[in-house]
Amino acid sequence: MVRNAMGRISVALDVVGGGVMPGHRTRIRNCGRIALLAALLAACQPGEDAEPTASAVARRLPVVFTVSYPLAWMADRIGGEAIEVVFPAPDDVDPAHWQPTPETILNYQGADLVLLNGAGYAAWVQFAALSPGKLVDTSRGLSARLIPAGEATHSHGPGGAHDHRNVASHTWLDPIFAAAQAKAIASALEVHVPNAPAGLERLQADLAHLDARLAAVFRGWSDAGVLYSHPVYQYLDARYGLAGWSVSWEPDEHPSDAEWQRLAERLRNQRASVMLWEGEPSPATTAKLRELGITPVVFETGAWTPAQGDYLTLMQQNIERLTEARIDGGNEHHP
Repeated sequence: MVRNAMGRISVALDVVGGGVMPGHRTRIRNCGRIALLAALLAACQPGEDAEPTASAVARRLPVVFTVSYPLAWMADRIGGEAIEVVFPAPDDVDPAHWQPTPETILNYQGADLVLLNGAGYAAWVQFAALSPGKLVDTSRGLSARLIPAGEATHSHGPGGAHDHRNVASHTWLDPIFAAAQAKAIASALEVHVPNAPAGLERLQADLAHLDARLAAVFRGWSDAGVLYSHPVYQYLDARYGLAGWSVSWEPDEHPSDAEWQRLAERLRNQRASVMLWEGEPSPATTAKLRELGITPVVFETGAWTPAQGDYLTLMQQNIERLTEARIDGGNEHHP
């Protein structure tokens, strides 16, 4: 298994040389960033585009590609050293709206399994020539638990404008939903990993513990009024009965005067004393929110690979920030 310096998942491969690039987290490298597939195939060494790492080939490890970090983390927890897990999305793109390069799709084609989140996440999969026999939709069979997303279109990083419609896709923010996805992963891995059920049991126990901790910290927040900076928290909201509402603001962009005006108008009819963000908002945004009586709190979704630690580490940090906000914001957030 390819791992980073923290002993966790290696998130990509060096396709050019067929090995792993040094550093805390490795990334798939473009072969000269050539756009055309024919040029890519000519530039890259034959046979290496679909090969994960030399060590995996030598040990004949099953290679599992994923479309999201939470799936990669769950697969790693279940399969351990018996598989190699690869999540190749770069840091500067939202994985939900990422468009892989042709050589990256070749890597997916060469995997033994490709884990999908389902619920409309990573729409590029619909248009890629991936073998149906390798695809595992981890939300299949859970359609009754999917949540309508409503409608919101906005810009988000280099990927440009995109929308949040039809079905909400960040399913893993409900730990119980994530546990059901983990069960689908374990079922798919069992042919490669005989002890997958044991890994699943440990993982589901951790997710149940996380669920209990989140339930405890969110107790009473629905009465406080919860606002979300981005429409990606639907499963978190539903699981813990937060009854929140969303805008479409980015942490690295200061809202326009019109956006502040729209927020002020909504606050006349909808209460909000805490606002969850995917990343740290600017000092100016933070100051203006506090003037409105709203405490901003960073609650990372885990869509991107953490710089350190893993998914549980990330959620622990979220819980700590929620607890601090409860203290910092006073009892008005919680009865």
